[in-house]
Amino acid sequence: MHSPHDPYVRVRDAREHNLRGVDVDIPRDVLAVFTGVSGSGKSSLAFGTVYAEAQRRYFESVAPYARRLIHQVGAPKVGGITGLPPAVSLQQRRATPTSRSSVGTVTSLSNSLRMLFSRAGDYPPGAARLDSDAFSPNTAAGACPECHGLGRVHRTTEELLVPDPSLSIRDGAIAAWPGAWQGKNLRDVLDALGYDVDRPWRELPAGAREWILFTDEQPVVTVDPVREAGRIQRPYRGTYMSARRYVLKTFADSKSAALRAKAERFLTSTPCPVCGGGRLRREALAVTVGGRGIAELAALPLTDLAGLLPTGSETARVLTGDLTARIAPVVELGLGYLSLDRATPTLSAGELQRLRLATQLRSGLFGVVYVLDEPSAGLHPADTEALLTVLERLKAAGNSVFVVEHHLGVMRGADWIVDVGPRAGEHGGRVLYSGPVDGLAGVPESATARHLFDRSPVPVREVRAPEGSVTVGPVDRHNLRSVTARFPLGVLTAVTGVSGSGKSTLVGEITQDLAGVDRLVCVDQRPIGRTPRSNLATYTGLFDVVRKVFAATGQARERGYGVGRFSFNVPGGRCETCQGEGFVSVELLFLPSTYAPCPDCGGARYNPATLEVAYRGRNIAEVLDLTVEGAADFFADTPAVARSLAALLDVGLGYLRLGQPATELSGGEAQRIKLASELQRGRRGHTLYLLDEPTTGLHPADVEVLMRQLHGLVDAGHTVVVVEHDMAVVAGADHVIDLGPGGGDAGGRIVATGTPAEVAAASGSATAPHLARALNGGAGRR
Repeated sequence: MHSPHDPYVRVRDAREHNLRGVDVDIPRDVLAVFTGVSGSGKSSLAFGTVYAEAQRRYFESVAPYARRLIHQVGAPKVGGITGLPPAVSLQQRRATPTSRSSVGTVTSLSNSLRMLFSRAGDYPPGAARLDSDAFSPNTAAGACPECHGLGRVHRTTEELLVPDPSLSIRDGAIAAWPGAWQGKNLRDVLDALGYDVDRPWRELPAGAREWILFTDEQPVVTVDPVREAGRIQRPYRGTYMSARRYVLKTFADSKSAALRAKAERFLTSTPCPVCGGGRLRREALAVTVGGRGIAELAALPLTDLAGLLPTGSETARVLTGDLTARIAPVVELGLGYLSLDRATPTLSAGELQRLRLATQLRSGLFGVVYVLDEPSAGLHPADTEALLTVLERLKAAGNSVFVVEHHLGVMRGADWIVDVGPRAGEHGGRVLYSGPVDGLAGVPESATARHLFDRSPVPVREVRAPEGSVTVGPVDRHNLRSVTARFPLGVLTAVTGVSGSGKSTLVGEITQDLAGVDRLVCVDQRPIGRTPRSNLATYTGLFDVVRKVFAATGQARERGYGVGRFSFNVPGGRCETCQGEGFVSVELLFLPSTYAPCPDCGGARYNPATLEVAYRGRNIAEVLDLTVEGAADFFADTPAVARSLAALLDVGLGYLRLGQPATELSGGEAQRIKLASELQRGRRGHTLYLLDEPTTGLHPADVEVLMRQLHGLVDAGHTVVVVEHDMAVVAGADHVIDLGPGGGDAGGRIVATGTPAEVAAASGSATAPHLARALNGGAGRR
């Protein structure tokens, strides 16, 4: 039994996910880094065990009624944990993004700025003083009534809706209308209303054209469909909807990204004519601080905003002091280029997490454990020092900082390291080492030690000669000002620069339409699905082949089971109690609802009759529970399955289970699954692959595996462009385009281009010194 003053968090018999009865002791009041290859179990230990248990204990102290209102993680599988303080988690998962969420709302800086305008602003003569809510575009009191606080209005014109006026309505003149029966229905309703749907559009009277396209009326009429041979069609009541109304409704309400994208083609987005894009009512926009309105200040980079705040009256001085103090940690974390009105969906996961970290610095909490998920994600090596300073400040304030991290610079700056491994999935789940960083050097089976203490230069690789190029630009978007870039074909190009320098914006301008791009594949880190029904097997198409294999067995044929019988998404073969989800929600009266394995199928997702069908001694549920590695042996002689599994093994995902829900996968894993599903396809001529920070969430050992694949694509005659902060990756590229020199307004131009050695020697580049060290072996990765 440990005393209450024991300075360690002691974990005993942790069995969450792939952890194998782990015992580990971690000191409090230190910066401790949890590391290991992807899938080794480090997040299961830091988040799934330590944080989950701290959260569970906190919830036990909350009143039962209030507890029902809080989303809880379940109790972790652990024998016991002693010495555990309350915990705060800062993970990279983002909620559903909304254009109303911004840098200002995430950091609460908008609240402080609104208070400054409300209490210390200069009002027009005779104007009433406004509450702070009147300065928010997200409240009824503040939002501009014309654009509802969005700052832009979407409009359409006859030219957009009817691109070819020589066509008649029946022949499809109104291009914005839906296809198939919906479009036919609208044409039939117009016909019933007495409009000539067979005359060329340009010959219709102007008044008729105006009404058809723009009316807000929705008349209901009886439609007598034209009789077709062999079909009986009865009269029906049809409702008319104008082309504009249909486009705006689809753009605003459709759940289909494809339908929204089609609707957007018929719209122009312009600043709101009432508020001029300021998003607020006129009364609020008329109030100034230091001669500037709130919309003008919210659009400034935070570094500029901090220097423009007034300190006149006592009220202004107090409010300005608070605002400046809140801005300081955001700037310190290398995010001073962001403005308060920058929408959350345009931020990377790393930027979003660092904003939350900056907010925590101001919270003044003492004696808690901060559990962070890769705070270095999306961070240029030049900004790592600032991150370490912020983590040290959290520690100095009397807190423990536990960080899941792959960045070697952050590992070197830690007080304590917990290395999990040795490999992924069932080959991991053990703590190989827990102690001061230097001691890890004596652990031979650690993949982390091999990279952390390796100071050898990057092997010299012959730079490939390009086979032509693709020119992008001039680009005028975000902070890029008339930037033109040349991307060589047939080589691996790395685009570098500090956060906010314009890398993703520039690469986003590479489209299928550019001369020299035969086929374009963008491999991003967005989830492969948003529900547990989507998984590794369904996304890659592997599941289709597996279901055919089961449907072809003798048992299935005898019973008349088709391919659909082996899907858990449709009635037939699935367990109807849980509808193929494998778990059910259990109502616990005074406790929150919890999820438990389905009482009928026990989590197998299928009904007993389906599970009786076996292929080589395993039923469909048991096959879905196999890891990619295990399945590769099981299906070794089934070519269609083996090819998909080989591609997943090649990108280092052998530890994932075939039926692993998409919601459990990290952004890096999702990106590699997309790459694997692309690799398994037959080669279709020259392809340009775009990858945005493919090494995010990857251990250096996994980066080596990924880079072998990317170099293999280039050797096969393709072109690869990566946006990257990992200097080991940049050092192995053929061509580098470096943007900067800073972020936001201080960036947005090309600072250097050329081979890695040429860029490493460039002056005025924030990347150059770090790239030079990687080439010479001085700093290794990043």
